[in-house]
Amino acid sequence: MFHEHPEYSAQRPVMEMYRDLYAGGEQFKRNAFLYLSRRQKEPQQVYSERLDRAFYENYVGSIIDWYGATLFRREPQIQIDGESRSGRAFFLELLDDCDLRGTNLSEFYRRQVVEAMVHGTSYTLLDFPRIQEPLLTRADEEASGGRRGYLQHISAMDVTDWSHDERGVLEWIVIKNSRVRRLKATDAETMVETRWTYYDRETFQVCQSFESRGKSTEPTKIDEGRHGLAGLNQVPVFELRLNDGLWMMRKAAQLQLEHFNKSNALSWALTMGLFAMPVVYSDREFKQIIGESYYIQLGPEDKFGWTEPEGHVYQLAADNLNRLQREIYRICYLLGQGGSALPGEQPQSGWSKQRDFAFTQEVLRAVGDQVKDVMKAALRSLEAARGDGLTIDVSGMDEFDIGEFSAELEDGERLLKMGIGSETFRKQVQKKLALKYLSDLRPELKDRISCDIEEAESAA
Repeated sequence: MFHEHPEYSAQRPVMEMYRDLYAGGEQFKRNAFLYLSRRQKEPQQVYSERLDRAFYENYVGSIIDWYGATLFRREPQIQIDGESRSGRAFFLELLDDCDLRGTNLSEFYRRQVVEAMVHGTSYTLLDFPRIQEPLLTRADEEASGGRRGYLQHISAMDVTDWSHDERGVLEWIVIKNSRVRRLKATDAETMVETRWTYYDRETFQVCQSFESRGKSTEPTKIDEGRHGLAGLNQVPVFELRLNDGLWMMRKAAQLQLEHFNKSNALSWALTMGLFAMPVVYSDREFKQIIGESYYIQLGPEDKFGWTEPEGHVYQLAADNLNRLQREIYRICYLLGQGGSALPGEQPQSGWSKQRDFAFTQEVLRAVGDQVKDVMKAALRSLEAARGDGLTIDVSGMDEFDIGEFSAELEDGERLLKMGIGSETFRKQVQKKLALKYLSDLRPELKDRISCDIEEAESAA
């Protein structure tokens, strides 16, 4: 019924590799045969033993998690202005539980950033609960939960087809989900349930099929109708798409694979070096069995020894692994976290480290700007669909604990002492400092503080 986008079909193997490189652990180990290079004419038995011993040092996964954690170390500030108390109460509840699973908004979008850094794109679906009975008034809709919009994370691996208009805005999208399930707890047999969900600017369709014992049913339509953003003529899916410069996995994947193969080759060589091979120098035919429980008898002119590599290539390999590790961190704008300097290299000065971290700050700000744009688009679309008459803005995500809060407080005090004749400016500075200092408070308390500042009398 639905087809795959040519770009999705071409990129799917690469996306699966990126997923394995990020996850590491047992997931990577299960698929190590896809990434561990086999030597020319290497016996299968030897290659299988190398696969069993394979290990993966996951630098790029840690780098991506570091970016996700650092970007949201200070939560984005959500400003909600308007008179609707029910609307404000809804959005404050949404900040604490945006997906009906107890996930707060910052944690939800942190996952979106991680997904985008792995696969280049992540998707947010804005949906509303399905209400079967007819609703006559907004009060009925509110009481039934029909206006309780929520967000849903969509992986780039699940988006199989799409179309954009000439402005780059989504015209329609197809999302495919599969899961293994049993219809009853007493059933021994499992089946794979696959669902395709299609959204355009007004409608949605859901098709379903089952697969069991290698046989699958034809997809059948199980639901259709108008979605929550039909009145806005908008597809209810929002894209967070990173360019190649911010797509960390694409930048580091080949280096990470090279490091994986060389580190395993070095480990294998060192392991084999521990089991030295005996060598007998003799003109006679040698047929004796050699082992821990045996002895050998040599003639007066015979010699016996063990093979042992000199180790020069091992040192070269170890140095090369260190360089690969540092290069992974360098191309991800985290050279200062890539370990100590190599032999023969000058250690970085304090100024150099500060300059390198300034680059990291700019990358974080660039990602933060894109995240704020996606958050504003989703929240404003949700507000427009509800019609509460509120104004929503998203700020923050532009400072990342480089300086102390005391320095920021001093800067704020200087700004207020400049005598700028704007009451709005004074209140905005006060709100920014207050919310940054109290970033760990519950959303409703933050909102109450913002309202108190807004309602306070102007300073003399």
